[in-house]
Amino acid sequence: MSIVTRGGDGGETSLLYGGRVPKDDLHTEAYGALDEAVSALGLARALEGDAARAQRLLELQRELFTVGAELATGAGQRAKLEKHFPTVTAAMVDALEEQTHALESDHILDGFVIPGGTAVAAAIDLARTLVRRAERRAVSLRRAGQLDNPEVLRYLNRCSDFLFMLARDAEHGSTVRK
Repeated sequence: MSIVTRGGDGGETSLLYGGRVPKDDLHTEAYGALDEAVSALGLARALEGDAARAQRLLELQRELFTVGAELATGAGQRAKLEKHFPTVTAAMVDALEEQTHALESDHILDGFVIPGGTAVAAAIDLARTLVRRAERRAVSLRRAGQLDNPEVLRYLNRCSDFLFMLARDAEHGSTVRK
C-alpha cells in the first residue's frame, strides 16, 4: 500500500470517524496544528541529551496522539472512538498540572522569557506555541458543537503551561521529575 492515495487531490480528507471533510474543516485545522506540535516535540527529543526529559517528551507525543484522535473524530462518533482508542481524561489533565507545579517549584520566573536559551528549549517553546494554536482551533470546534469531550480543551491548556515550564527546565539543565 502506498502513502500516495490521491484521495485528497480534490481538497478533502477523511476523519478518523465521521466521513470526509474539506481539508480546511475545523477538525483538520485542529488536529493539523497538533500534528505540528508533535513534530516540534520530536525535534526537541532528537536534540535532548537528558534521558529523563527525552522520555517525557516521547510520552507527551504519545498523549498528543490521543488528543489528536479526539480532534479527528466527527461529532456524535465518540462511541466509535472509545471502542478502539483511549480518550483524554481528567486524570491526564491533573497529571500535567502536577508536573507543571513540580517544575515551577524548581524555577522562579521573574520576568518575560525570550525563547531560544538552548536548542532544546527553543524546540519545546515552538511546540508550546503550536499547542496553543491547536487549543484555539479546538475552541472553535467546541463552539461549533463538534467536540464532545471538554477534557480536550483542559488538556491542551495545561499542556502549553507544562511545555513552558519544561522549556525553562531545559534551559537550566535540570532533570525533569515525574
